[in-house]
Amino acid sequence: MEPTVVSTSTLAADEFDRNVPRICGVCGDKATGFHFNAMTCEGCKGFFRRSMKRKASFTCPFNGSCTITKDNRRHCQACRLKRCVDIGMMKEFILTDEEVQRKKDLIQRRKEEEAQREAEREARRPKLTDEQSQTITTLVEAHHKTYDDSYSDFCRFRPPVRDGPVTRSASRAASLHSLSDASSDSFSHSPESVDTKMNFNNLLLMYHEQGSSPDSSEEEGSSFSMLPHLADLVSYSIQKVIGFAKMIPGFRELTAEDQIALLKSSAIEVIMLRSNQSFNLEDMSWSCGAPDFKYQISDVTKAGHTLDLLEPLVKFQVGLKKLNLEEEEHVLLMAICLLSPDRPGVQDHARIEALQDRLSETLQAYIQLHHPGGRLRYAKMIQKLADLRSLNEEHSKQYRLLSFQPEHSMQLTPLVLEVFGSEVS
Repeated sequence: MEPTVVSTSTLAADEFDRNVPRICGVCGDKATGFHFNAMTCEGCKGFFRRSMKRKASFTCPFNGSCTITKDNRRHCQACRLKRCVDIGMMKEFILTDEEVQRKKDLIQRRKEEEAQREAEREARRPKLTDEQSQTITTLVEAHHKTYDDSYSDFCRFRPPVRDGPVTRSASRAASLHSLSDASSDSFSHSPESVDTKMNFNNLLLMYHEQGSSPDSSEEEGSSFSMLPHLADLVSYSIQKVIGFAKMIPGFRELTAEDQIALLKSSAIEVIMLRSNQSFNLEDMSWSCGAPDFKYQISDVTKAGHTLDLLEPLVKFQVGLKKLNLEEEEHVLLMAICLLSPDRPGVQDHARIEALQDRLSETLQAYIQLHHPGGRLRYAKMIQKLADLRSLNEEHSKQYRLLSFQPEHSMQLTPLVLEVFGSEVS
């Protein structure tokens, strides 16, 4: 039985079904594409081109009707050439040597142009400079050295004491906590949602309606059972912030006066940024390892703080958590916060501003590289620094009220008294 020879001379290149196996219309071998107007293999393509260029004239040694196959295609050149013409191969499609060279030159030129365009795209593509990459590496290492996510040191603090009378502030905090539980879905999906705002507004309205009881001052003043533990925690955190600051590129080259001014005025803000790592959106708590070190909002009220600070603090923590910052962004934001030239007592504003600008540029470059679609990401992060200023101001006000009471100020550590008690003016 003679092998079947498939002719493709009636199919144009754009009509060829790519799902059908490509078969040479001359010999039945595997075809490589359309050549000189017909689907052929490389062998028959070359044979036809050579024959046409040489103007070859072949004679069949048999009867002039040989069946051409892959195995015998070399046996009868006459019938092979006749088959080429029969399936539609045309000599007019054969390029001259000059045309071949021009085609090769065109292909090469297009390759070079594409390489040039790719080089230009690469040049425009966001990237970090070596200095920026090193800065990020340094800050990440600094954070790892100064933030122990096992919280193993917490057991060295004075123990947390949550017993005792339930004060008006603690009661309000518990209400805030229960409301946050009830609306955890709202927090989880949209920190600024209407449900969230309604919960906080309802809570505040409830407080205004409650008013103040005659013995509230005495009750509050005798119930700060968590103050010793949280004072130790804050003191510990200040030490870690100082350690982190010393590893920020350029910080140690500042004068001692400017280093102190920056640390005193920004410490609580950096602590609030750091604490977001342990903040839990599900129940609005800070989980620091063991159950004893899981802090609810009511725990903080038992250290002397009121919801004038805690309500915006929780909103801040929720909003920051929802940004899903990468570690590199988190440490850059902390460094930018710390190196703010407008802090009270700062003398070399220009130098500190230059350091902060470099950090801001690094953060923007990182965002452009890793979050190309996040146009507002940087703006949202910087807005968090503005929120921290308001929190800092409220914290200072509440701290002053606390420190004026000797029975409470004696529970604070020397470092806390130094950083928060001797405010730079």
